Amino acid sequence: MLHFSYSTIINTSIDKVWAFHEREDVLELLNAPWQPVQIVNHKGGLEIGANSEFRLILGVVPIRWVLEHIECNKPYLFVDRQEIGPMDCWIHRHQFETEEEGTRITDSISYSIPGGSLSELALGWWVDLRLKDMFGYRHQITKEILEN
Repeated sequence: MLHFSYSTIINTSIDKVWAFHEREDVLELLNAPWQPVQIVNHKGGLEIGANSEFRLILGVVPIRWVLEHIECNKPYLFVDRQEIGPMDCWIHRHQFETEEEGTRITDSISYSIPGGSLSELALGWWVDLRLKDMFGYRHQITKEILEN
């Protein structure tokens, strides 16, 4: 199992950060334009049982990716888990913590790449780079929207 984490402080309240993540258009706002990801559907907000479906385009191959929310503790945490998709395992924790400067957003992902430890050794660094690009973009957009 591999692990990735990305954290940013947003100069606003935890309630405003949570409300931003509850927006119906949040996936569209946070989807980096260069990522080969299409949003197919999103139902249920941030609550347990909510789900999102995406279409990933890897080369010319479309891959269905379905995530379900398995934990929710408003306004501090929600967790989604891959139900259908390209990884053997994918658990994504979205955490929000109040700090002096505002709210710390931390995205933590535990994941397994198909093919076991050999695949993780060969591809883990590449997945981490893609995640760093993606969450750098997401956190920057969140910061710009909530601080302006």
